[in-house]
Amino acid sequence: MSSRIQCVPPGLATERMFPCLAHRPWQVLCRVYLLQRAPLSQRPSKIAKPCFVRAVLKKREYGAKYTQNNFITAVRAMNEFCLKLSDLEQLRKICRRSPHDDTEAFTVFLRSDVEAKALAVWGSQEALARERNLRKEVEREYQESMSFSPHLMHDLHSDPRSRKRVTFLQGPGKVVMVAICINGLNFFFKLLAWVYTGSASMFSEAIHSLADTCNQALLALGISQSVRNPDAIHPYGFSNMRYIASLISGVGIFMMGAGLSWYHGIMGLLHPQPIESLLWAYCILAGSLVSEGATLLVAINEIKKSSRKQGLSFYEYVMQSRDPSTNVVLLEDAAAVVGVVLAAGCMGLTSLTGNPYYDSLGSLGVGTLLGTVSAFLIYTNTEALLGRSIQAEHVQKLTEFLENDPAVRAIHDVKATDMGLSKVRFKAEVDFDGRVVTCSYLEKQDIEQILNDIQQVKTPEELENFMLKHGENIIDTLGAEVDRLEKELKQRNPEVRHVDLEIL
Repeated sequence: MSSRIQCVPPGLATERMFPCLAHRPWQVLCRVYLLQRAPLSQRPSKIAKPCFVRAVLKKREYGAKYTQNNFITAVRAMNEFCLKLSDLEQLRKICRRSPHDDTEAFTVFLRSDVEAKALAVWGSQEALARERNLRKEVEREYQESMSFSPHLMHDLHSDPRSRKRVTFLQGPGKVVMVAICINGLNFFFKLLAWVYTGSASMFSEAIHSLADTCNQALLALGISQSVRNPDAIHPYGFSNMRYIASLISGVGIFMMGAGLSWYHGIMGLLHPQPIESLLWAYCILAGSLVSEGATLLVAINEIKKSSRKQGLSFYEYVMQSRDPSTNVVLLEDAAAVVGVVLAAGCMGLTSLTGNPYYDSLGSLGVGTLLGTVSAFLIYTNTEALLGRSIQAEHVQKLTEFLENDPAVRAIHDVKATDMGLSKVRFKAEVDFDGRVVTCSYLEKQDIEQILNDIQQVKTPEELENFMLKHGENIIDTLGAEVDRLEKELKQRNPEVRHVDLEIL
């Protein structure tokens, strides 16, 4: 009797013999097989898996018993329920931790009490809704009247304007204003020299000075906007306006300065023109060299002063674009000094040889120099606007401070972002030690009273009330620990303006 051997695919064989393993990949089956064949001494010991506490939201109905403790501030109570401050005086007051740094605590009210008081004052929900709509209409009319009253807006914003004036008397603002005045004069005299001589290099230098003047005026606008106070639409302020102005300035240098210089240089190569006497051009270039050099020294001194305050070298400060406005002035004036030397050299070769092509090559060289400067400004300011991280050493310092606190077990997902103008935003996931937080809560409680409360617990309802009472207080203690860490972190590191610690 002949036997027939039938080939069965591996997957089908596994499904027939071990149905529970049919869905497992072959790599896992091979690993299990090898472990079973290995001697007992070589088999890995079983390690108990750590037990994790998972937050589970049970599907249960939370009635008024669980929502009657919702809080509301006095401002929201008056705005949302159309009440007066005298109406709130009769309600229960609860003192809570303040979310603001300038106050330790503030008073809140139970939302259920406020709702009941609003119904008592207005009589019905319909009357309350009518009053809300009426007040919204009055507020809308008031905002429209404010928009058509410039003198009122001037009175409201008088302090920011005085602060802007002070900004331009020191630091980067002073550097930018000096650069605007000097570059404006240089543009005027270089334009006269180009009209007199017809030199392509002199035309490029005139365009160079015009581009510098316009871009530095844009920087001044960015500086004036960056000192504005945060508002509801921009809660983190306007400090990035300096980077935006510097970015637009870099694009302007490329389009106006480099583009026109390249165009005029190419046209000079294609259609060379005889050049008149260059004596006046040399005199104006010499004066421009002195004035541009003076502005360059002012920018260098300001950067040195700022870099020493932040503990950075001159090169690191410039490359990281810590002060974009001063960086633009520095690079523009450095390019101006090099451009003046380059233009004077090419004009000198034209005077010696009588060949106008050297002058056109000088225009192309100035255009290339401006293109390089604009590319660097665009790159550095784009990096800053994308949210650049601070130095790794500084991040390590902030992390070590938090990890050394007894209430903290570990720090995860740390992000420290440079917001501009030496302002840092710090964010981290914090794994708190629940035992330390609980001990901090118990230190402020009467232990004997807690023991008596525990002994009186007889039913599940009493146990639930006991846990709700102390659980809420422990959560408040955890919130107080978060506030303490944020406050200490800001005090030790003044550059850290915004701290977001999330509980893991």
